[in-house]
Amino acid sequence: MDGDIRFYNTLTHSVETFSTQEPGVVTMYTCGPTVYDYAHIGNFRSFLFADLVRRFLAARGYEVRQVMNLTDVGHMTDDELADGGGEDKMEASARRLRTAKKAGRADVQQLDDPGDPRQVARFFAEAFLADARALGLAVAAEYPQRMPFASQHVARMQELVARLLARGHAYVGRDGAVYYSVASFPEYGRLSGNTLGKLRAGSGGRVSAAELAAKRHPADFLLWKPDAAHLMRWESPWGTGYPGWHIECSAMALELLGRDTIDIHTGGEDNIFPHHECEIAQSCGATGARYFARYWLHARFLQVEGEKMSKSKGNYYTARDVFSGRVTGRPVHPAVLRFELLKTHYRAHANFTVKGLQDAANAVRRWTEFGGRLAGFMQALADDLNISAALAVVLPWIAACGDEPATALGVFRQIDAVLHLAGLEAESPAGAPAGAASGDAAALDAAALCAQLDAARAARDYATADALRARLLEAGYEVRTTPAGTVAQRRLA
Repeated sequence: MDGDIRFYNTLTHSVETFSTQEPGVVTMYTCGPTVYDYAHIGNFRSFLFADLVRRFLAARGYEVRQVMNLTDVGHMTDDELADGGGEDKMEASARRLRTAKKAGRADVQQLDDPGDPRQVARFFAEAFLADARALGLAVAAEYPQRMPFASQHVARMQELVARLLARGHAYVGRDGAVYYSVASFPEYGRLSGNTLGKLRAGSGGRVSAAELAAKRHPADFLLWKPDAAHLMRWESPWGTGYPGWHIECSAMALELLGRDTIDIHTGGEDNIFPHHECEIAQSCGATGARYFARYWLHARFLQVEGEKMSKSKGNYYTARDVFSGRVTGRPVHPAVLRFELLKTHYRAHANFTVKGLQDAANAVRRWTEFGGRLAGFMQALADDLNISAALAVVLPWIAACGDEPATALGVFRQIDAVLHLAGLEAESPAGAPAGAASGDAAALDAAALCAQLDAARAARDYATADALRARLLEAGYEVRTTPAGTVAQRRLA
């Protein structure tokens, strides 16, 4: 299996031939969401890229053991400073939800106490899982074993902190917090290119004088913060408090994948620094291994209509915004969003557009129809070798492409095992999970209306035929005339 697969490795800044440590087995860690809000489409571009890697390797015969974390503690509003500054994002979210519930916002009324960060985490984790399953993330089917909450692994994080202190990679600062000493790890900066000299020179204005005084180097990052007043806190040898953000991924990857060195680590390009740089330092510092992950794969940012996505610009979309029709004015099938977020190479900036979604819907429809024709050919032959029905299904397509149907069906199934479009399109209705189809569409017998439309045309009652076609279109169907008669299929977008 190894030998002809190549990946661009951010760690070495080069394309490398892929190989595994254990024959036939891939250990893979994916940085997951912080469950303090609904996941946006930029988040899902990164998660779907990881899913594509996983499904491709599985299609090549590997057993892929993937872990994705659900961050519910330690992720601070000033994480880019690498020292845990600002406010815990779970606390900030709890405050917003408390206000939203008082204002009567429908989606948060189920929360008994929106000020409880643990309830907030479960609320948004359930929303993320619903969206992730709708989009076909394989790892979402392995919750909670392969998708655990960070708060469930605090004891393991404390063990790593203790090991780093014992090995001289960490120290207790003047403020009582435990910091990782970046100077103790000569390879710090290899992943991102941020040398210690650059980090010291670039620290001005980003870190307060008090924080600088507590640390040996401006880039030293937080491992444990004593804070007895923090909403989410645990007892520790360094005082009641909470873990730094970076330590969770090291702890969870090492524990759940059972290796000091894993094969693949994925994430978005925004994770490269400081998060992944810090993961490498603390993981290798604790284990003594040369590598934490042998291959680091990062997806680039997603733009919306050529601009950076932001709430202030009004172009910030969650996955369920797309599903529910907020972007296009009509429900969008998850398979369409999956295709739209996957179709651009992961190391190129992707541009999410309304036109792109519409094109993606057409592509998914063609793809699933292609598979349907091949499957119909095989099913017809299975019915007492009904060759005339089988040929009627595929002869037009054979004339166009010339391949053997049985061979093409095998190729189709193998490709769809990676893209997961036809299977996903068949699993859920358009617009799931944000809501089912409209009442009119759900109650409609599309096949019966198509038959009535054909009968009206045969009787030259074109007014009735046009009215039936309009009814189908208004209910969200695509209506087409085929040699076998009128066909109506639910719109994907």
